[in-house]
Amino acid sequence: MAGGRAFRPSAPRRAAFAALLTLLLLATLSFLLSSPPPTHASHRSSYLGASPPSRLAAIRRHAADHAAVLAAYAAHARRLKEASAAQSLSFATMSSDLSALSSRLASHLSLPEDAVKPLEKEARDRIKLARLLAADAKEGFDTQSKIQKLSDTVFAVGEHLARARRAGRMSSRIAAGSTPKSLHCLAMRLLEARLARPSAFADDPDPSPVFDDPSLYHYAVFSDNVLAVSVVVASAARAASDPSRHVFHVVTAPMYLPAFRVWFARRPPPLGVHVQLLAYSDFPFLNETSSPVLRQIEAGKRDVALLDYLRFYLPDMFPALQRVVLLEDDVVVQKDLAGLWHLDLDGKVNGAVEMCFGRFRRYSKYLNFTQAIVQERFDPGACAWAYGVNVYDLEAWRRDGCTELFHQYMEMNEDGVLWDPTSVLPAGLMTFYGNTKPLDKSWHVMGLGYNPSISPEVIAAAAVIHFNGNMKPWLDVALNQYKALWTKYVDTEMEFLTLCNFGL
Repeated sequence: MAGGRAFRPSAPRRAAFAALLTLLLLATLSFLLSSPPPTHASHRSSYLGASPPSRLAAIRRHAADHAAVLAAYAAHARRLKEASAAQSLSFATMSSDLSALSSRLASHLSLPEDAVKPLEKEARDRIKLARLLAADAKEGFDTQSKIQKLSDTVFAVGEHLARARRAGRMSSRIAAGSTPKSLHCLAMRLLEARLARPSAFADDPDPSPVFDDPSLYHYAVFSDNVLAVSVVVASAARAASDPSRHVFHVVTAPMYLPAFRVWFARRPPPLGVHVQLLAYSDFPFLNETSSPVLRQIEAGKRDVALLDYLRFYLPDMFPALQRVVLLEDDVVVQKDLAGLWHLDLDGKVNGAVEMCFGRFRRYSKYLNFTQAIVQERFDPGACAWAYGVNVYDLEAWRRDGCTELFHQYMEMNEDGVLWDPTSVLPAGLMTFYGNTKPLDKSWHVMGLGYNPSISPEVIAAAAVIHFNGNMKPWLDVALNQYKALWTKYVDTEMEFLTLCNFGL
């Protein structure tokens, strides 16, 4: 999400706002401190009576779950100011210790009873300490969530004022900060639910044969936003004439995978649609040796999310499949997408909707044509297409070696001279240049995250509507005329949405 200048009130307003935040903070802390801490006796009793291997397996899962929670809290603490640096280090260290302990437990499942007891005691002690750290962090986290809710409201007012001053023109950017606190809160609540009932959620469910069946309709979604993904799945299921033939492969970061599993265990995919939940760590070929993306990220040369670049590895991630539709997590499906599997791509790899008009949104906007390699290989007037709904012929992809070509361009752009390395679209425009079949625009209508002037007729006729832009439908600054198109697919019976201050 693009960054920009944040809305800043005048000095008197800042003073009033600071006073209001102080009162809110005191009230929130009073409420939190008055709540009794949860008990965990049930976890300990669940270990008793079991054989040493099963006890160690249960303890290993418990330790791994606490490691995931603390890793997530560490990610949040790193976003705070310098005062939180010590807390961040504590979380990261404890998470690493628990992960190491989990690995040790996994390698000693066959130990006799006498050897199990010391490991069992060490595991319980470390988990107890992890709970104390997480409980302390949770108070601060929940308080920050409420403060952020108020801050988002103030920012929304600023956005409306700015829009009015510019006679309806859209502001170009939103304040820095990529993921709202409510989404972090939701992930934390789901992880805590897993900790409360570890036996209720499978660690690694057996893969269904439908996940590799090329006769079905397969989608790939790369996201760490469980709420947005649930809307994509629910909307596609409701629009499908035969939902049981639609298969979603959802890939997320390892720390968020448990949260996704809890959500879809509590709220199973509707109408018989199939969902496979994966972490990118499940793909061993994604390593620094084989991927220049990972190598550049690890070397600190790329400040981007690895999830954004996984789309360039679809044939390797799903070797049994022949065609996959890539959906972004900020889309809503309104019509049956089965027809995308019957489109003739004319031997091309990528099917996508073009977004150029006049001289705008052409290759010259996204690539640096002062570089000789760009001048030699690309036409600056070529029409750019969009991500959001992309049909990929994986057999043609493998035939043309598109992943290898992507690697070449990533290595050429290691210093960021060919295109802006914070955007993934230019890499796609280069990789699939001359290998993209334009789709009818009704398949993919864009702009619901920034353009208030899309006609209702165009939206109603669209197979997929895309909330690309800064004003996402789960944010307070979403465009009101479009928000209901997204919220009607939100599963409001999930109790954590209310607890995490989602204004739906």
